[in-house]
Amino acid sequence: MTSKGILYIVATPIGNLGDMTLRAIETLKTVDMIYAEDTRHSKPLLQHFNIQNQLYPLHEHNEAQQVDHIIEQLQQGKKIALISDAGTPLISDPGMPLVQKAKQNNIRVEPIPGACAAIAALSVSGLASDKFLFAGFIPAKHQARLQFLQNYLHQDAVTIFYESPHRIIDCLSDMMAVYGKERLLVYARELTKQFETVKLAALSDIYEFVIADDNQQKGEIVLILDKAAPQNTDDKEALRILKILSNEMSVSQACKLAAKLTNMKKNQLYQLALAHNL
Repeated sequence: MTSKGILYIVATPIGNLGDMTLRAIETLKTVDMIYAEDTRHSKPLLQHFNIQNQLYPLHEHNEAQQVDHIIEQLQQGKKIALISDAGTPLISDPGMPLVQKAKQNNIRVEPIPGACAAIAALSVSGLASDKFLFAGFIPAKHQARLQFLQNYLHQDAVTIFYESPHRIIDCLSDMMAVYGKERLLVYARELTKQFETVKLAALSDIYEFVIADDNQQKGEIVLILDKAAPQNTDDKEALRILKILSNEMSVSQACKLAAKLTNMKKNQLYQLALAHNL
């Protein structure tokens, strides 16, 4: 039997308060309680819209402990809203265990749609938006980041990433190493805010643009990588040869020998080997 309680997943603005929907305001005013990623961050938002409901914390450090308690409240018929610091909850934010547990307990989960940085960036990217992949936050460490980025090298759809401002220079450098300097990238920063930036250019141009302006190294950042060009037959055959040779010798030696077998340049083959983590 379905519980009378309802869990509302409520999207909030990513910057401009004018993007708060009327339905979101009404929902947050009428629920029994609101759970927020950071209550200190969310209080000014609620005050702005004269929402006086009590705020409770739900973040990555207390989520495991809080979920069962929230489910109990929902089973008792409570109506509860979940919000994140900005945008749509669960999109690289806490909340998934709660929604999963609610579903398991036949508790109604209702979306209150609104802003989402990934979708906002995609809508103005200028890249093909009919097919896309959301990859979330990029790992912080160099080697983990390289391996992560390589997973999306040959995607036939645009790929959306989130990145932190203090890592953006290193991230763009690693992107050039994996995807090449000419791959198109959209750099979207501080969307809907006063100093919003949306720039579409080759990776090398984005790198130079960001490194030349300290202001571009601040705020919330969305990166959208253009889809890969179709692999040609020569690349596929070269990769097959490289995989065989790299099992018997170093990558450098494999590239040198493969260059003789395929008539491709050694540097080109080395980039192919790097991209496929050989």
